[in-house]
Amino acid sequence: MATGQQTVEVSGRRLRVSRLDRVLYPESGTTKADVIGYYTRVAPLLLPHVAGRPVTRKRWVDGVGTAGAPAEAFFAKALEAGAPSWIPRGRIVHGTGPKEYPLVDEVAALVYLAQVASLELHVPQWRFDADGAQGPADRLVLDLDPGAGVGLAECAEVARLVRPILAGMGLEPFPVTSGSKGIHLYAALPQPLPSDRASALAHELARALEADHPDLVVSAMRKDARAGRVLVDWSQNNGKKTTIAPYSLRGRARPWAAVPRTWEELDDPGLRQLELDEVLGRTEALGDPLAPVDAPSDVDPLGSYRARRAAARTPEPVPEPDRPGTTSDGLPRFVIHEHHASRLHWDLRLEHDGVLVSWAVPKGIPETVERNHLAVQTENHPLAYADFHGTIPQGEYGAGTMTIWDAGTYEAEKWRDAEVIVTLRGRPGGPIRDARIALIRTDGAGERSSWLLHRTKRQPATHDGQRGRPPRPAPMLATHGTPGLARALSTPPWVEFKWDGVRALGEWRGGALRLFARSGSEITVRYPELSEPARAHLDAWDAVVDGEIVALDDRGRPSFSLLQRRMHLERPEDIARERSRVPVLLYLFDLLRLDGRDLTPLPLRERRRLLEQATADAGRAVVVPPVSDDVDAALGAAEEHGLEGIVAKRADSPYRGGERSEDWLKVTLVRTQEVVIGGFRRGNGWRTSTFGSLLLGVPGPDGLAYVGRVGTGLDDRELRHLRETLRTRETGEPALVGVPPEDAHDATWVRPELVGEVEFAAWTPGGRLRHARWRGLRPDKSPPEVRRES
Repeated sequence: MATGQQTVEVSGRRLRVSRLDRVLYPESGTTKADVIGYYTRVAPLLLPHVAGRPVTRKRWVDGVGTAGAPAEAFFAKALEAGAPSWIPRGRIVHGTGPKEYPLVDEVAALVYLAQVASLELHVPQWRFDADGAQGPADRLVLDLDPGAGVGLAECAEVARLVRPILAGMGLEPFPVTSGSKGIHLYAALPQPLPSDRASALAHELARALEADHPDLVVSAMRKDARAGRVLVDWSQNNGKKTTIAPYSLRGRARPWAAVPRTWEELDDPGLRQLELDEVLGRTEALGDPLAPVDAPSDVDPLGSYRARRAAARTPEPVPEPDRPGTTSDGLPRFVIHEHHASRLHWDLRLEHDGVLVSWAVPKGIPETVERNHLAVQTENHPLAYADFHGTIPQGEYGAGTMTIWDAGTYEAEKWRDAEVIVTLRGRPGGPIRDARIALIRTDGAGERSSWLLHRTKRQPATHDGQRGRPPRPAPMLATHGTPGLARALSTPPWVEFKWDGVRALGEWRGGALRLFARSGSEITVRYPELSEPARAHLDAWDAVVDGEIVALDDRGRPSFSLLQRRMHLERPEDIARERSRVPVLLYLFDLLRLDGRDLTPLPLRERRRLLEQATADAGRAVVVPPVSDDVDAALGAAEEHGLEGIVAKRADSPYRGGERSEDWLKVTLVRTQEVVIGGFRRGNGWRTSTFGSLLLGVPGPDGLAYVGRVGTGLDDRELRHLRETLRTRETGEPALVGVPPEDAHDATWVRPELVGEVEFAAWTPGGRLRHARWRGLRPDKSPPEVRRES
């Protein structure tokens, strides 16, 4: 690799890097390019743990040396001359005067620090507040430091002693191997404390441990007292002290890092420190085990906005820290500003969670569906900014003239971390009119992340009615039945297998197939193999089909658990990866429209004939399964092949979109029930970091009636996914009615927004699910759709 200077672009920032082939870790051959690559890839996990905290750095300009001959390093507090001006600073006054510490809030800042060989990043347990002053401690840390003659195994033993004590105080601890000798234990403080009180709390805990385990634990800082014992260093909670940041590299002989670990890993007799390549290799599978400690909800959503502005120097609205704004009544608002700053650009702002989430768009909103434009996420803005226009003075952040290019309301179809799809309704006569746009994140996280902005192919109807999409009916639904009722439904019987997948309506138009869930939300991007013309083709210019998306196991049977690995994905790279591991097929069983003709009034047998004609050469991804005329034989085949059951239909019935009709009867071999998640109970043992069981409800006359809990059927991956999904929905008020005290005493309640599915043995006389087992989330269902199955 060249040693000369070059300019690179990182999430919209231009940086100069040099000497990328310089070896910083001689024993491993790790170069500066390797270090930059590590910090770039680990940034989404690292950044939440340093956000808002002053970063003290330890630099090895000439590399770390070797174990036998370690190189000199020096601490850096204030940013050096020549550091990029876009890196935000926080001021701390020392005895020698104030120093401007860097605030690392984006991947580009990490790349810059790596370029100047800032290998170690250290931060305190507090963040700057909205006024730029030192805030209270929002997390507790214990540094388990082994003395002479002991090592990681003894540190892990002490960590296991600390865990139940902190958990009993409501402080869930999370371990981090420090990248040096010991282990750090972090716990989020539910109520932030002044640093001196947090330090005193940690000190008392260390003393108590030493009193109970004097042969293993020491709390005094004297080095002569540490031999053969583990120091529980409580002092790093002091407001003037710092701790190596999670995921930071260490300047040791090998490129070890401070790595969040699971409690199961601490039980491993071969526990050791991990190097940067090992850290990157585990992030995809594990995510960030430490994520709960520094959840984004703890961060002031307008802190970054206020840090860049002073109300006395700018006409922009600068609200008080405790009043970010009030959400609009009715539909949320959007505004697009034309910003004549150092370079002309446009700012797209969408009201969301009490703020205006904002993107800078250098080339503006695309005018046609054929063009895509870059958008860079900026800091959140207060809601009052939706009405702001004026001139920001020179010398202030964003200096220049700001005018409102267009404004109005919008309807959100999807809002995910990496994908936002909305329909904008602009002001009459305005330039945007009505437009459906999508934002797809392509690089980075949070502020300065890069997004792709495009006007989607499907556009809403405008005032003249053009460009509107044809209506899509809601799917027809079946009721529960018995084999006897199924036999009597039609002569001869019309029997289809019940496929263990997710229901989907498909719209074929212009040679492309688009897929929609029961709710009407589009899910095409999740299953690209079903929309590729080479794999899916209908003999029509226009059609609407009804079917089921299924994933087959290695025995060729539909598997809902396998499909779960595809149902929740949003990021293109995740979809591409899982597509090869879990391919899906589209099983079709009905045709609702063909070449502009509404087929729903026709009898089922006629719709089926037309469906078979239209799909005669449909391709590998589309399957029209056969129909049986024998209920008992079909049930026997379903049982033999491990299928969910059958659906019997009246052969002369029309298609009643959106209705649950007795013309379709489902006869199941495994009893299943859709449920609404209303909360969860605390877990023990290996589930301490996730949950023990989910508390479930079904809508009833008095509200969301409690029907029991479920804790089986969940693997590690789904436990972690559900815990993170539920974290943003936690609330203090239970939505479930009739929860017994023994299930409610340690419950964490959540907003009842998620639907899942369980299989179970029977209903108890008291209306509880007996022997329930989790099957998976049902993102295609909404809570009002859930009903108790008899």
